Amino acid sequence: MKVIRTLAACAALAALACPALAVEWRPLDEVKQMVLDRAGKRGSFAEVKPDEVKQILDNIKTLDRDEWAREWCKVGLKHEAEGDELVKKGAPAKEIAETYHLAFNYCMLGRYPVASSPGKKEAYQHSVRQYRKAGPFLDPPLQIVEIPFEGKKLVGYLRVPKGVAKPPVVMNWGGVDGWKEDRERPNQRLMRAGLATFTVDLPGTGESPVLYGDPAAERAYSAFIDHLVQRTDVDGSRIAVWGGSFGGYWAARLAYTEAKRLRGAVFQGGSVHLGFQDKWLVPAFTTGGATYLFGAGSLLEARNQAMGLKTMDEFLKAAPKLSLVELGLIDKPSAPILGVNGKLDDQAPVEDIYFLMEHGSPKEARVYPKGYHMGATPGMPEDEIASMITTWLKEKLSK
Repeated sequence: MKVIRTLAACAALAALACPALAVEWRPLDEVKQMVLDRAGKRGSFAEVKPDEVKQILDNIKTLDRDEWAREWCKVGLKHEAEGDELVKKGAPAKEIAETYHLAFNYCMLGRYPVASSPGKKEAYQHSVRQYRKAGPFLDPPLQIVEIPFEGKKLVGYLRVPKGVAKPPVVMNWGGVDGWKEDRERPNQRLMRAGLATFTVDLPGTGESPVLYGDPAAERAYSAFIDHLVQRTDVDGSRIAVWGGSFGGYWAARLAYTEAKRLRGAVFQGGSVHLGFQDKWLVPAFTTGGATYLFGAGSLLEARNQAMGLKTMDEFLKAAPKLSLVELGLIDKPSAPILGVNGKLDDQAPVEDIYFLMEHGSPKEARVYPKGYHMGATPGMPEDEIASMITTWLKEKLSK
């Protein structure tokens, strides 16, 4: 164990000297095993069928991005055709929605983690189409919201639980690999709690017209809030936000910049200052990414795409500018913040939760001592964290 830690430290030091040569990618056999371990159980792979996943993996011979996308989409398109037939036959809405959503999950995995090649971009387009086909048959139905924004267009998905007059609303988003179509499970939990959900893409992902580090990204979030405030079917005076993984940063930042309009912000598995420094980022992009499917190289690729960058050198230069310290926000008053992460996370430092707690308004936190990224803990039910977060959000939004 001591030797392994020494080698890891040496690799990280080498990366500082020559970052471009130090990025690691997980071998195909290990990727396949990780997928099989997750299929039908957890994460992005929870909603697909293990027997179909095994066949897909048998057909994938390399880590070529287009090959990966093609094999997942073959199965996704098959299920989409089944959904089309169900619509023609007038099948029950639940069956139609489930079939289209199954199709979506396969094509979403085809573009996973990011649409970084022609085949993956096509897979993404398939997945959006399939999710929206499911939309009218979902309970409650999906509302596609389009908002003009600085000559471009913002897109979000609104779901309003039935039987609740003007419910509070939780605007939520994932990280660099979990886009607005991927939030069905947390949204279902929020709606069961009587909360409306408004799901958007993290800047630099999906249909977002702005990049993660662009000043317009903050304005885009504010434009979404402007829209919610003006609606009559939700209570725009009771809005909270929940950002996961690399998206956690934007939840924390909005807690400061939109303090007067937010009742709460969940900062789950993200960074606000320490996680944007070389000391943390170099190991994360070289020897880190323990739970990231394709390894540290893929983590860097996904974050770079969100930022509109190409190399680790570029990312290391750009990231510190995002720090809430550099922006002069960290000591200012904020909306209530709940920090959530695992103590063993190697994608975002749990120390950034403590850093938040040492500055500005009092904060709340739930740290999982044996947890990894976003708090995921071996042996713990996957929905336990989402349940805790939902309870916290409902409490803040009830006041």
